[in-house]
Amino acid sequence: MTDAPTEALARAAGVAVRWNDVFGRSHDVSAETLRSVLGALEMPAETDKQAAESLERLRTPPSAPPPLVTAEAGHAVVVPFQARNYHYALEDGRVFEGQTQLDGGRCVLPAIIEPGYHRVHLDDKLLTVAVAPARCYTVQDAEPGRRLWGLAVQLYALRRAGDGGIGDFGGLAQFAGAAARHGASAIAISPVHSQFTADPARFSPYAPSSRTMLNVLHAPLDAAPPSPAHASLAGFEALDLVDWPGATRARLVVLREWFAKAEQDPASVEALRAFRAAGGEALESHATFEALHAHFLALAQPIWNWREWPAEFRDPAAQAVKTFAAQNAGAVRFHAFLQYVADAGLGRAQVAARAAGMPIGLISDLAVGTAAGGSHCWSRQSEMLLGLSIGAPPDLLSRDGQDWGLAAFSPFGLAQHGFRAFIEMLQAALRHAGGVRIDHGMGLNRLWVVPEGSKSSEGAYLAFPEQDLLRLVRLESQRHQAIVLAEDLGTVPEGFQQRLQSAGVFGMRVLAFERTEDSFSAPAAWEPQAAAMTSTHDLPTVAGWWAGRDLDWRERLGLFGADGIEPEREARAADRDRLWAAFRRSGAATGEPPGAAEREAVANAAVLHTALSASELFMLPLEDALAATEQPNLPGTLDQHPNWRRRLPGAAGQLLETPAVAARLATLNQARRAPRNTR
Repeated sequence: MTDAPTEALARAAGVAVRWNDVFGRSHDVSAETLRSVLGALEMPAETDKQAAESLERLRTPPSAPPPLVTAEAGHAVVVPFQARNYHYALEDGRVFEGQTQLDGGRCVLPAIIEPGYHRVHLDDKLLTVAVAPARCYTVQDAEPGRRLWGLAVQLYALRRAGDGGIGDFGGLAQFAGAAARHGASAIAISPVHSQFTADPARFSPYAPSSRTMLNVLHAPLDAAPPSPAHASLAGFEALDLVDWPGATRARLVVLREWFAKAEQDPASVEALRAFRAAGGEALESHATFEALHAHFLALAQPIWNWREWPAEFRDPAAQAVKTFAAQNAGAVRFHAFLQYVADAGLGRAQVAARAAGMPIGLISDLAVGTAAGGSHCWSRQSEMLLGLSIGAPPDLLSRDGQDWGLAAFSPFGLAQHGFRAFIEMLQAALRHAGGVRIDHGMGLNRLWVVPEGSKSSEGAYLAFPEQDLLRLVRLESQRHQAIVLAEDLGTVPEGFQQRLQSAGVFGMRVLAFERTEDSFSAPAAWEPQAAAMTSTHDLPTVAGWWAGRDLDWRERLGLFGADGIEPEREARAADRDRLWAAFRRSGAATGEPPGAAEREAVANAAVLHTALSASELFMLPLEDALAATEQPNLPGTLDQHPNWRRRLPGAAGQLLETPAVAARLATLNQARRAPRNTR
């Protein structure tokens, strides 16, 4: 076969046939990669004939309108389908009708002014029109005229008596109250997506089973009945690192006893019934998956991935699945109960944050993808990219590229199902939050996808319907009165950041990256419509960077190339001088640079410097508020570094009360309340 038909199909399907690296060099995507990606999109191209047939199907006008189209408030509604008559049924109950205007293979309908999900009949076909407001709810909507600040915390790291060794929503509520007393307006938390209850060895918050359900290990145990099982939890609370497998097993014993007691209480039974009814099919599918996953992992020959289960269990709608759920109704109810108590705990944490005076409260974190063997991929198979993993092409940070081992949505599957999975994910993220951070925000525009079994460098960029996705983000943001942040670090598509700004989505501006080759930028020059940060969970803490702690770890793990560590240490020494010079220029520091071990002085200067930024929001990682030297995650490692395991010193409600930390936050609070820095 020739490559031309495959490339033509790829272009039409939004698969880039070439890409540019960080040095501006162009690379062609192999025909083999293109065929694999197209196959995952259900557009076979193994032969020229197949490619031509797939292209013809792609170009064939639809026989029905899509389930959902997006539109701008006050602008004409365009539907890629031909029909003569329309009948609007708006969310507020008003109805009106008329004739469409035909435009080629499309029809044009009158504008709808009111944002919302409105129903429309085109002749005898029904669809939904999602009308988006002009922009998201923003920081200025929450607190006009102010530059706000908040703290970013790894939830599992918080401590409180009775948490069983894993930070929980009860500790989060205590921490939010304490932060509010110091002037914080928001608390950004690590992802709380559901994991795999039957496999506690999997605990990365960025590799979840589902982004629509909660990690039940964060559910507070305060209401659980007294039990000998509680005694086993106390030992886990004293550890410096989370023992995820051990603490999970002990925690599940307590949760099962709690569930057994709740089953005997009519009020609890009714509350769970109502919760399940509200959760609908999505909750039932997840609870059934959890029960099935435990069943297949308990076999003599365990089966972890649902794609390897017996065929009759791979389809959530199959009779075998329904029979299993009926025969194991208690297990399904238990997993629904876990979601119920977790949801209630998270809800109380947001209520506590707002009651303490925070105008935003919790900011949830939305992972870029899910585990392909998880609940969401099983229940929404037609909307997922199965057979492809997302990652990043080779760049300065990873010469071989990155494969994150995660599945993403299918752009075509989303459109074919009315963006159902995307909408329910957004709504879950904002259910108990005043904001959401979208991890790897560039995924709204494109993702680097790698065929299973291929090298990370053997991938391709796949386009996503950015306009539709951003409209839905704007709509859900306004409906929930919640701000939206998007991680826009790394290789960013041309014009993407400007489009985010137009939509009211805040980008991220991180101290280490706000620089030129030979100096760091003045905070007054930072982007106003952004969240300023001293660091992130994937970067060294300020004190750790200053001391070279990240370099020590990389040397210990053999992560340096042939040149070794010395060039890195020399470059770091020069950057320390440049950064301190920037601190002095902004007024955040005076005198000579402190020594490598003087973490308090460095943290003070970095926090004040970033607080002086023009950015309307400043999110300070708790590690930098505490002047800690160890970072939560070291990219490029699995178990060589204690990723997602470090616990913080001291109780959640008291962490900010030590004199050094309290003084640092007082300086920060004063800086954010002062007029914008114009130095």
